[in-house]
This record gives sequence, structure tokens and C-alpha cells, in this order.
Amino acid sequence: MTSPHGSTRPAVLPTLLGLGPRAERRRRALPAGILRLPTIGVDIGGTKVVAGVVDGEGKVLEKLRTDTPHKSKSPKIVEDVIVELVLQLADRHDVHAVGIGAAGWVDADRSRVLFAPHLNWRNEPLQQALSERLRFPVIVENDANAAAWAEWRFGAGRGEDHMVMLTLGTGIGGAVVRDGYVDRGKFGLAGEFGHMQVVPGGHRCPCGNRGCWEQYSSGNALVRDARELVAEESPVVQPLLARAGGNVEGITGPLVTEAAQAGDATATELLYEVGTWLGIGIANLAAALDPGRFVIGGGVSEAGDLLLGPARDTFRRTLTGRGFRPEAAIVHAALGNEAGLVGAADLARQVARRFRTIKRRRVERSAL
Repeated sequence: MTSPHGSTRPAVLPTLLGLGPRAERRRRALPAGILRLPTIGVDIGGTKVVAGVVDGEGKVLEKLRTDTPHKSKSPKIVEDVIVELVLQLADRHDVHAVGIGAAGWVDADRSRVLFAPHLNWRNEPLQQALSERLRFPVIVENDANAAAWAEWRFGAGRGEDHMVMLTLGTGIGGAVVRDGYVDRGKFGLAGEFGHMQVVPGGHRCPCGNRGCWEQYSSGNALVRDARELVAEESPVVQPLLARAGGNVEGITGPLVTEAAQAGDATATELLYEVGTWLGIGIANLAAALDPGRFVIGGGVSEAGDLLLGPARDTFRRTLTGRGFRPEAAIVHAALGNEAGLVGAADLARQVARRFRTIKRRRVERSAL
């Protein structure tokens, strides 16, 4: 089914959970048990794999975590890790579907991981492989899409019918939720906002281009700038270096944030600069997409107003048509690092609903 915006709505994600009286009537018409089905969400990142059982209210009932296999490992090794975590949880909970949130490009059918930078997945048929091994309905979703869905359903995006989420970590992930569905684009690859080029000929990005937004407003940018000050033997960075035990490799994004929150002037300035670039990029997205709310998540966002304050100020200064148009709100995400697995589990709940309906109809037909 094609939306008026030109995107394809997956059949398993109708506007059942959308806004408006019709969607709400349809939602109320479903059996309450269907809406509360516990499902499993799996969040696969560059360093960790987290799996959790999530109820119909977005509450995580139990969670397991393990290290992500090195990207040189075969896809089968990663599948083994996922299957082991899911089966452990399924032994203790009556779960009905599994949602996988993967850091990478997922096709429009949500079945294949086309490319994952942290894993050896290239056009990997993950949905089929896991469905055959787990005997549960399985969906595969981009991790930023899953996090955005969770924030829209249960967190900082509730009540907003056009929301953009940005996740600031090593890079910048993004997603759009509009009219009660995730806008994945024609090929499933929408939301790669971190690779908008904002500085022609700027810093080299791992994607192969130069000057990508995430090279100026991400955890990597924050750490790079701090370590460059150390390399230049700047005296202003000495308190930060001392906090890292004198080891430049010990300067990380969380350490810079911690120092800024403790009043370190250089750390505060570094976050201000990242926040300024964040505001510039958000203004560009507002010009293109015109959402009602931007939700900012990811590890870097834990800096709070040290980051979002300058982002909001810069957004207002650079927004096209400023002073003559409504301004989107810029808010901090509410669900923290659980958003990815909560969103993946909730999206899988729609598959579980459809699966149970089909199964019930087959039973009814066999009884005739």
C-alpha cells in the first residue's frame, strides 16, 4: 500500500497505531490480549547485542546482553548469538514474535540486511535464517527506525503525528515517523541523515565522502576534537587529559560529557561546538521535512542541555523562514539505550497479531 507521501507502508504495519479517531476505534476493537502480547526485541550494535522481553506497554520485563562478534566473523556466528539470547528468554516467557534492530541498511521488506558497517552482513537474508531457527515470526528493522518507533509509541514523541528522531553516537542515525508509520523510503534506506554533506571538502567520513554531518556532530567528532587539542599540546586540554589518566586514548565521549557536567571549560566548549553543528543540521532537516518535533537520542545526547541548548539556539538562528513559520520542538529522548529493543519488539508485535489471526482462521476452516 502506497501512502500519499510516496512511501510504501508494510502490510504488517497499518495505521492501527496511528493517530485519529478511526485508528483508535480499530485499536480498541482488537482483543486486549493481542495488544499485550509479550515479544522479544534484539538490538545489535557495534559493541553489544541486547535482547529483551517487552510487554504491550513498552516495559522491558527481562533483558540479556553479550558482546557483538567481531565484524570478521561469519553471519552464522552472529545468528548463533541472537538465537541463544532469544531462546534463553523464550524459556522463561510466553513470547510470540521477535524484532531485530540492526545497525545497518535493511531492505524495504524488512527481511535482508543489505549492509552493516560493524558486521559481516552483505545482502544477508537475516529474517528467513532466524525464522527457520526460532520458529517465531521475525522482523528485521534498522536500529534507528526501531528507536524512533519506540519514542513515538512510548516516549518523547507521543502525541506527535510527524516526528524526526536523531541518534547521536559514533555517527548520526535518523528516522521519520509520520501519520503512525515509519517512513522508510522507497528502498528502505531513508534516515541516513548523518551522511548529508555540510562541509564540502571537509573531514573524511568512513562512508567515502568528505564533510558529512556526522563528522561534526557525533561522538567521534567530540573525541577527535579533544584529542587534536592534546596533539597540539594545548594547555586548555590538560585538565581533561588528567581526567583520562594522562592517556589520550582515555579521552572518550562519556568522559568529555562528564567533565563538562563538572564544569570543565574546554569540555563544555567542545560540546557547544558539536551542539552548534547539530542545530545547523536540524535546521536543514526542518527545511526539507517540516516535522513537528525532533527527538534527540543516543549516547552523546546524555549531555542534555550542554548539547541541546546550543543546538536549539543555532536552529532558531539558521532556520529558513525564521520568524515567519512555526518552529519544531527539539527534545531529549525518553527511553535511553532501551529504545532500540523496545521499538523492535513493538514492531514485531504487529507481526504476532497478524500471525495469530491467520493461525486462528486456519483452525476455524479446518473445523468446518
